[in-house]
Amino acid sequence: MFYVKNVPSWERVLRVMAGLAVAAWSVLALGGLWGTLLALSAGGIVLSGLFGFCPACAMVGRTLDKARK
Repeated sequence: MFYVKNVPSWERVLRVMAGLAVAAWSVLALGGLWGTLLALSAGGIVLSGLFGFCPACAMVGRTLDKARK
């Protein structure tokens, strides 16, 4: 891969679970345009959890301890 993972395993699991929960809630409870937009945003959180890379964390210089070696 061309990127270094900057999200620890425990946070990756939380991002996936929280992202899926927010996406489901936004579609079921809100619906319409706002629900769709919120579900797409939650999809970005799920993807950062699946890939282990967060662009916002990379911009502020966050790295994993094992990535520094």
